[in-house]
Amino acid sequence: MADPSTLTHPDPEGGVRMMDAFQKSDSARTAVAAGRVHLGEEAFRRVREHDIEKGDVLTTAQIAGIMGAKQTDKLIPLCHDATINGVEVDFTFNEDEQAIDVRAFTKSFGVTGVEMEALTAVSVASLTIYDMCKSVTKDIRIGDVHLRAKTGGQSGNWKSKSEDTSPAES
Repeated sequence: MADPSTLTHPDPEGGVRMMDAFQKSDSARTAVAAGRVHLGEEAFRRVREHDIEKGDVLTTAQIAGIMGAKQTDKLIPLCHDATINGVEVDFTFNEDEQAIDVRAFTKSFGVTGVEMEALTAVSVASLTIYDMCKSVTKDIRIGDVHLRAKTGGQSGNWKSKSEDTSPAES
């Protein structure tokens, strides 16, 4: 267990509290997150051909991802309300895996980072793809949701060792 004196969120009685970001400086911040939705042959083909009964899967998932990013502080306990200045959600068809790769880029100028917003955008977009395709198959897997890179803030820039794309290049 972590040394209680180094934790940032416990209150004196052992409960939790929201971290105080009051003294933090505003800075430009970005984050890129990614994930993958494994659809299987038929659902993958039907999404690509725009043949899903509920409508345009990727446009709907894109809107859902953006909306999810904007609601992150309402979904994640103790998460600050970040001022989101931009959210991009995009998709790539992964033929080999019969999957859709989901990527989200978030940016802000403020006192807290936007990593959670990027991760939430990927998660909500992926869940929307599942919801729209579940009438074709229930054997859909969402996975590998992860942070690829972030910039700004006190901890500075960070890039996943397994990724080759920085937020500025994404």
